[in-house]
Parts: sequence; structure tokens; C-alpha cells
Amino acid sequence: MKKRINVIIQLCIGILLLIITLFPILWMLGLALRPMDELVGKISLFPKQITLEHFSDLFIKKNFGVALKNSAVTTLVSLIISLACGLTCAYILARSGFKIKTKGLMTYWILLVRVLPPISFAIPLYILFSKTKMLTSLMPVISACVFINIPLTVWFIISFFQDLSVEIEESAQIDGATEWQLFRKVVLPLVLPGIAAISMLSFIYAWNEYTYSVIFIQRSKEYTVPIALSILNTEDNVTQFGLVAAGGNRIITANGRIHNVCPKVSDSRSEQRSR
Repeated sequence: MKKRINVIIQLCIGILLLIITLFPILWMLGLALRPMDELVGKISLFPKQITLEHFSDLFIKKNFGVALKNSAVTTLVSLIISLACGLTCAYILARSGFKIKTKGLMTYWILLVRVLPPISFAIPLYILFSKTKMLTSLMPVISACVFINIPLTVWFIISFFQDLSVEIEESAQIDGATEWQLFRKVVLPLVLPGIAAISMLSFIYAWNEYTYSVIFIQRSKEYTVPIALSILNTEDNVTQFGLVAAGGNRIITANGRIHNVCPKVSDSRSEQRSR
């Protein structure tokens, strides 16, 4: 009887936590499915009518598909480069066979790049990309994401390599495995949980990256999802929250009133278009 009561209590707590976790997503989905007249004034918990006009306007009028493609390219390319560089660097630092006296100092130095605020690298990176004439492409944003994600990858995955048994690698070497075969067929499969975790963290950062995007991107056809969502407003500087919710962005509120996500960015973009 006590076991059943404990199971029921755990089930109720789990359902409650699930509802709390999913409520913001369900609320945003409800905003995306409401018509415009329901978004004005007091908003009910559940939509009275369901419409897909926000999704159609988002992709047809606002050309949101281009932003999705740019974000996908930026995220996937930066993720592949970050994993390729970060995993190999972490493996080299983790193996005691490599006689590096400053290995500990190098590890903390790599982490320092991740700890510093991203805006501190904005000016040197902007000068670099401006002189190399790369500001008219997605390469500055991709490079910035790689620059931020590689230290995180190295710092996170190095502990997984250090916990591996050296005897397993020595056995593979005795069987004739090369260094690359050892790394690819023996070591990497053993640290797949760590690779999956750091891949998700790197993916989330690159997908939501806004600071470098708003600084480096100069043309509308290179807009990523955060930039495209931040300028979804009308000529009266009123944000279209149905479109924003359809795009999956978060709504910023203060003192019970809803404000534009980035009015300065949108104003500057509109002035550039008018010129």
C-alpha cells in the first residue's frame, strides 16, 4: 500500500513538473495559433479560434525560410568544425604520453576564451573580417561560433578522455591499430555520451547566437533566425507577437507590458532600406 502511494505521489509530481516545463512552449504555440483580434487586450488561456495565418505570413511575406536556412548552415558548419577541432585537441591534452609541461596552463587558457564576454572579441573580429571582405557572407558568424564553442568542447570533453582506461588503447595498438584508427574506432565510441552532450550545448549556442549576428550581418539575405525575429514589427514599431510566437522566439515583458525585442536594430534596418 505504501509503495502504491509513493508511486502515485511520484507520478503526480512528475506530471506537475512536466506541465510547468511545457507551459511556456504551449503558451507560445497558443499565441501563434490565435487570430490577431485575440492578441489585443486580455488574452485567454486557450485560443477561441485557431488559425495558421501567422505561419503563412511568416514564410510567405517575411521570407522566414531564408533565415531558417542561414541558421541551419551557420549552426551545422560551426558544430562540425568545433567538434573536429575540439575533440582532437582535448584528446591530445588528455593523453599522458604527450609530454607537455604547460598542459594544465593551456587548459585554463583555453577556458579563459570561453569565460570572457563575447562582446570583448567583437571589435578585433569585425576589423579582421572587414579587411578580408568577408562581412557579406555567413563566415563571420560561423567563425565566431567556432571561436566560442571550441574552448567549451575542449574543457568539457577532456575529462571523458582522461577517464578512459589506457590499457584499452594499448591493446588496440598491439593489434596493429594506427593513431587515427585508435582515435576513430576505439576512443570516440567510448565517449559518445560526452560528444552528444557537448553537441547539444554547442548547437543551442550557435542557433541562438545574436550578438555577433547583429554586428556582422549587413544584408537581409544573410539574416539568421534571431535577427529575423527581432525585426518583426510594423511601421508603428508594434511587434507582431503572433509572428514572433510562430517563429519560436521568446517574448520580453516588463511591468506587465510587452515591448519590442530589439527596436534599435529594426529602426536601423528600416533606415537602411529607405536609403
